[in-house]
Amino acid sequence: MHVPDGFIDAPTSAVTGVVAAGALAVSLRGARRELDERTAPLAGLVAAFIFAVQMLNFPVGAGTSGHLLGGALAAILVGPYTGVLCVSVVLLMQGVLFADGGLTALGVNITDMAIVTTVVSYAVFRGLLAVLPRGRRSVTVAAFAAALLSVPAAAVAFTAIYAVGGTTDVSLGKVATAMIGVHVLIGLGEAVITALTVGAVIAVRPDLVHGARGLRQRLKLRVNGELVDAPATAAPAAARTSRRGLWITGLVTSLVLAGFVSFYASNSPDGLEKVAHDKGIDRKAGRHAAHGSPLAGYGVKDVADARLSGGLAGVIGVGATVVAGSTVFWVVRRRRTGEPAGAA
Repeated sequence: MHVPDGFIDAPTSAVTGVVAAGALAVSLRGARRELDERTAPLAGLVAAFIFAVQMLNFPVGAGTSGHLLGGALAAILVGPYTGVLCVSVVLLMQGVLFADGGLTALGVNITDMAIVTTVVSYAVFRGLLAVLPRGRRSVTVAAFAAALLSVPAAAVAFTAIYAVGGTTDVSLGKVATAMIGVHVLIGLGEAVITALTVGAVIAVRPDLVHGARGLRQRLKLRVNGELVDAPATAAPAAARTSRRGLWITGLVTSLVLAGFVSFYASNSPDGLEKVAHDKGIDRKAGRHAAHGSPLAGYGVKDVADARLSGGLAGVIGVGATVVAGSTVFWVVRRRRTGEPAGAA
């Protein structure tokens, strides 16, 4: 769903840029409350993992493919504010290094793929946890539903933005029907990936999953006919793996996905590309400002072997994203630890 330059006119792109900048400012402040010395490294890893999995386009039928957006996954693992920042870092790396998603459309893409998906998915996630039984399985079920709904929500958001600032005269009803229809199917893939990833992290380090915090009910004792909280005398169960072990495992997985598995991803156009071509939205698409980048198109310039070129580009992308993301979240955490007591 990366919107290229030329789909949306300049005034609308500028407005979404302001919206995105404001949301990022709010998210930077909110992330201070979500990040600590345990979760800040995980946030950088989440950004790198989303970058890697976004390279794995999966077929959804009729010559169309889809890929992870990642808003739901990030929000559930590291929190909604940090989640917005994670996806935004990925979009920035993709736009600048790989010419994927227009630079003038960066505000559109952050608004649509980072803000809308994160806000919608986390609202659905928390709503479901409020009514489901308290437990790890409920977190996975809620993650599946939240991710599933977040993708068509992003399609609706794009349709609304296109209705305001689309550069071609195309029936809005046809655009909405096509976008929502194909992205419901893509949402199923998003839901599966999100649920599997959240479930895997919960299985080894539930304490690091933001969306699972506070789910464990305290033991109750009956005293004089009344139920009271039992004293917390028992030590918590030992984690199955260390934070360092989880981080290394996640990084290696991301490198393998981007550097090797991505070669076998579907070559069919993704949902937006397919709809844009079929409905004529792309008639005024502009050439990407970074089209001459050595990594444009997810390949390394002057490397003739396609498998090697794509694999190297994926590895470089994961490395750049984990460094950029980790730097951002380290700075945010430092700002938090540097605040005086009682600061908001």
